[in-house]
Amino acid sequence: MAGKAAAPGTAVLLVTANVGSLFDDPENLQKNWLREFYQVVHTHKPHFMALHCQEFGGKNYETSMSHVDKFVKELLSSDAMKEYNRARVYLDENFKSQEHFTALGSFYFLHESLKNIYQFDFKAKKYKKVAGKEIYSDTLESTPMLEKEKFPQDYFPECKWSRKGFVRTRWCVADCAFDLVNIHLFHDASNLVAWETSPSVYSGIRHKALGYVLDRIIDQRFEKVSYFVFGDFNFRLDSKSVVETLCTQATMQTVRAADTNEVVKLIFRESDNDRKVMLQLEKKVFHYFNQEVFRDNNGTALLEFDKELSVFKDRLYELDISFPPSYPYSEDSGQGRQYMNTRCPAWCDRVLMSPSARELILKSESEEKVVTYDHIGPNVCMGDHKPVFLAFRIAPGAGKRWQRQQRALRETSP
Repeated sequence: MAGKAAAPGTAVLLVTANVGSLFDDPENLQKNWLREFYQVVHTHKPHFMALHCQEFGGKNYETSMSHVDKFVKELLSSDAMKEYNRARVYLDENFKSQEHFTALGSFYFLHESLKNIYQFDFKAKKYKKVAGKEIYSDTLESTPMLEKEKFPQDYFPECKWSRKGFVRTRWCVADCAFDLVNIHLFHDASNLVAWETSPSVYSGIRHKALGYVLDRIIDQRFEKVSYFVFGDFNFRLDSKSVVETLCTQATMQTVRAADTNEVVKLIFRESDNDRKVMLQLEKKVFHYFNQEVFRDNNGTALLEFDKELSVFKDRLYELDISFPPSYPYSEDSGQGRQYMNTRCPAWCDRVLMSPSARELILKSESEEKVVTYDHIGPNVCMGDHKPVFLAFRIAPGAGKRWQRQQRALRETSP
């Protein structure tokens, strides 16, 4: 009997991971995190792999530098990655620059079997062949192989020391050109403020920032190509709707600060059953009595409250979500499935794409599952965020149209 033929096309793996927790507790978390990550690499065997990290280095970057170096060295030299003979690593380590620091880290790995891979030079406006392994860090603004921006301070004035922004690279793989954008959007500063309006004020801030990024990557400076945007979008469930649904039969008690009369706590109690507390809501507390609602059937009953992407439905596409909310998991290394009682669980970490990028993904004609959209480490502590990945194959011949476009441009240029 003939052996199973390799699936056609070029295998691609896109991973997003907010890794801040890994550097706050490296001894307990990094080993497990890497093991789970390598397992996904082994399962999907990508030819081209991108790992977009947010909060790289953790909350205290200066004290975490040695852990950062160890993590990068491990990724580049481990046995699990030995078949990836070319790599590009871009680390924003300029933590002393309040104006520029984003704490983003982008890793790109190319399998030894992959030929003729090119990366775009944004300054020279041309593609360059990728060879060897190179690490770029500190001041990424001077690196022509990427574009990086931190969002203006006035986007989120509540946060004096925000590290939110994006990094963009452009690649040509299997004759297909596409942008890969590592992004980190603004969080909800207060559960109480998020609960006040629907949609929340924070949702509006994220909408503005994401719109800015999308406008930026399709402006007139460069040729338009397909794009994948993956990172920590900090998308949250519509808090007011979720609370109304979870606490339909509850009565609400409002607790105010004695000196300012400001609301500091909301307590939702069952109308009967000895007035049992169902939900306690504070600035940084979201304590619901039954966490199973977020895990049952992967929390999909709550997807109706995941509304932030809907305003971009003509510009961004996402595969169906079939994994539980990716945040906020317990950072206790012995807890793999437990959520922290700090925020309402939500699908913060996503892999999104342009409509034209969707066309690059090979849809299998057989029953074999070629495209996978899932999270990593479902039963293992991966920090407060579970990494999320998209594995797919670029269809054979999908790049021919792109090649024709490039040829036409060269023939018409002076």
